[in-house]
Amino acid sequence: MSSWRDHILKEFVPGTARLTLVADPDDLLLDEDVLQEIRARGFELIPFEDPVAFRYIYESRFRAHWDRNEETELVVVLRLPSSQLDCLPYDLLQAGRKLSFSLTDLFPNLSYSVVAALDRADLDRLYEAQEEHRPELLGENATKDFILHYVFGIVPETIREPADLLRVLLRFHYRQQRIPEILARRLNDLLRQNAHFQDWPLEAIVTDAQAFFAFLQERWPVFLDWLAEAENVRAIQDPRVHYGLKLPGPALLPFDHEGVRVYVDNLFLDGMLQPVSHPQAERIIQSCRWVECGLRLSAEETRQRRVEKLLEALENDAVLSTVDVRHEAWMHFASRWAELWALIYTDESTYHAYHERVEALRSRVDKSFYTWVWKRYASLINLPPNPPVMLHHIPRYLARELEGKQAGKIALLLVDGLALDQWVALRQELEQQNAGLRFREASVFAWIPTITPVCRQAAFAGKAPLFFPESIQTTARELYLWTKFWAEQGLKQEEVAYEKGLDETGRERFTELLKQPELRVVGLVVDKVDRIMHGIELGAAGMHNQVRQWVRNGFLKELLLFLLERGFNVFLTSDHGNIEARGIGSPREGAVADVRGERVRVYPDAMLRAQIKRQFPDALEWPPIGLPENYLPLIASGRTAFVQSDKTVVAHGGISLEELIVPFVQVERQ
Repeated sequence: MSSWRDHILKEFVPGTARLTLVADPDDLLLDEDVLQEIRARGFELIPFEDPVAFRYIYESRFRAHWDRNEETELVVVLRLPSSQLDCLPYDLLQAGRKLSFSLTDLFPNLSYSVVAALDRADLDRLYEAQEEHRPELLGENATKDFILHYVFGIVPETIREPADLLRVLLRFHYRQQRIPEILARRLNDLLRQNAHFQDWPLEAIVTDAQAFFAFLQERWPVFLDWLAEAENVRAIQDPRVHYGLKLPGPALLPFDHEGVRVYVDNLFLDGMLQPVSHPQAERIIQSCRWVECGLRLSAEETRQRRVEKLLEALENDAVLSTVDVRHEAWMHFASRWAELWALIYTDESTYHAYHERVEALRSRVDKSFYTWVWKRYASLINLPPNPPVMLHHIPRYLARELEGKQAGKIALLLVDGLALDQWVALRQELEQQNAGLRFREASVFAWIPTITPVCRQAAFAGKAPLFFPESIQTTARELYLWTKFWAEQGLKQEEVAYEKGLDETGRERFTELLKQPELRVVGLVVDKVDRIMHGIELGAAGMHNQVRQWVRNGFLKELLLFLLERGFNVFLTSDHGNIEARGIGSPREGAVADVRGERVRVYPDAMLRAQIKRQFPDALEWPPIGLPENYLPLIASGRTAFVQSDKTVVAHGGISLEELIVPFVQVERQ
């Protein structure tokens, strides 16, 4: 069967034109698989967003090559309708061929406003349904019903009982499939016609996965009591008060229904639900073995059970045997991988018990992820920023969050060097401090090489590193880049702030900074984790222990609460992760390297880099993807580092899962 992508890709035949101008108001060209195939055909793509930045790249990277009669093919993407292509510079309009793509062209019989609300990954199912069922011209509500049925598998008329609704919500929330607000309103209106769902918090749990899982978490103890017959749950006069339920709806849910029960194990496995204690836990397990995953037994039993389940799930994950998966698959894998290592590092005996198995799995993960990165990483750079996929997407995502909110306030807290597994440890400690915090967890890709001057600047600049070549060796211009980005969004200088080096000794600095009345956007850097990493001598397990100890001192909790109390919408991220690596010796290079990291060296010239590679034949010559052309990394292979042979360090700069996928978390008050 043909794909909607075929309508776009047929226009990109190598050798057709050195310059192609594309009007793409619906970001169709920026689909991950479309980008991957266009790059594979030899085309380079640049979105036209900042005219000055674009002109710099266009003149230095493309015009200069064309003037030397070197053939490169450039695609310039304008996220506006075809009627506005004329806003491009005159010399581009004269030299380039013009194309346009839109959802209206792909789905002519469906309501544009409804289709436009979908995530681009959902267009595959919609296009298949259109090809199979050939709908006539549909109005808005008919389009909504068509999409609910064929994209999300939801037929409202068949949702008659609570178990039916739970099964539907579990299916798309567990897959992290987003149902747009415009479709959710239609679904809610239809569900409200059923007396069973009159008191359900549909407006929250249909669109918000976090709220849905909180709804389930509150009701899990009720279900356990019902199983244990500890008390007649149905006879309690006011179960919402008795169990302290915050969300409306029925207290007792049918977790044991076959269509619901199939999800329960994975919900606890992936940390979407948390196990709870129960005085009759052993008796419940004897009669209903399947609920064991949701019961907190001894710490050792709980940890061992979860390690076993995670290992089994990770060993059988399709990403380890398939190169052509979308980035979301690796993000989901990375989340489970982080949960596994956070468990292993809490107890040394756990690692020894599973040593051979986890090391064999880690070897598979490293090999598969490296293969995927080499083939598909470059396609991530130009993806739309909602949701963010890479660090430089974050400011544009935050700008959209702030859009139209006159009193809105945003705080970006960057914990330098925090790996995803260390975030899990950090989150667990914050939860134990009972600070009333709630976390909407996601992740983003760092830049390669995974070093601070490249990655942290990108996170604050909102641009790829190739746009700040003059400061790529330092972090000194982060304040300027952060302020410049927000000035371009229309904010005044006094509404934007940035502060780095925050720690326990600098409480007065951030309290005074955040009290400024006109402040709307603040970027903050906490570098304690990075400093722990560079001083650690006890490997990755010691790193985890040190991160936990740091969080227990209360500084991070205090900072988060201070921001939330002052009305900031708080987001936490990291610039790169880290791994435990084994030394293979230091390059004999004199002063020719611009960067001398433990996992990466950077050279201004390909010949210099090639000379050092001869000393380390397994090292990777990474191309300057999204980097200045004279910024050429040489990355240590596998889990090795350019330090004294056989010395063990915790370091960053390379291309491991732990270094490259980092947390992106929205922090809220419960």
